[in-house]
Amino acid sequence: MIRLLPGGEPFFLPGGRTGCLLMHGFTGTPAEMHPLGSFLNTRGFTVLGIRLFAHATRPEDMIRARWTDWLADVEDGLYVLRGACDRIAAVGLSMGGLLALWAGAQAKVEAVVALSTPMSMPRNGRLRLARPLSKLWRYTPKGVPDWRDSEAAATHVTYPVYPIRAAAELRDLMRETRSILPRITVPTLTIQARGDRSVPPDSMAVILENIRSKDRKSLWLEDSGHVITRDRQHPLVFNATADFIGQAIGTPA
Repeated sequence: MIRLLPGGEPFFLPGGRTGCLLMHGFTGTPAEMHPLGSFLNTRGFTVLGIRLFAHATRPEDMIRARWTDWLADVEDGLYVLRGACDRIAAVGLSMGGLLALWAGAQAKVEAVVALSTPMSMPRNGRLRLARPLSKLWRYTPKGVPDWRDSEAAATHVTYPVYPIRAAAELRDLMRETRSILPRITVPTLTIQARGDRSVPPDSMAVILENIRSKDRKSLWLEDSGHVITRDRQHPLVFNATADFIGQAIGTPA
């Protein structure tokens, strides 16, 4: 039996006929999306928060993960939600934002919300050799946290390291997502924090300049780090997300 980390469980919150598929970030857990999911549910939305393959277990499990596995998780989640909802918004944090954009490009959802979503990785010669190097160099430490809310940071559940092999998969997912941005025509909201040390500052511009959505909105946060669903300005993120989805595809009855 797989033993999950605290908060690693997927969650389903039934509500109205408008649904939200929530996807967490790279090395994260569904717990970082649960507060947002609970808020959306109070606004009448049906919410499904999925656990991405090889997450919320052990870092070594991610060594065998492929970016297509994470896309398959999204497909499964959408099939579940379609049984309860007429319209769906894909909402993702960090790598989850890439998956949300992918769902929008494939016309699988009616709206997209991309939170703290990177469009490139740091320039690092070793990263280009990540796959062969990962046989000898399996993990790399995480950098200095960028949290503004120390209490939220203390309870955040994530892997303590980045698995090198999985980082190569994340890079490939970014490249593939960038290539399909012009296919996105559904309403799209992007939110990014200026203090985010994990996402290049131009990521939001890359998304907005390449998608073909007529309804595209963006929001910059001035006092948050990367995990904006739990950091200091999370109420602003929650309200912006709920308002955008309601206006774009309808508020649940």
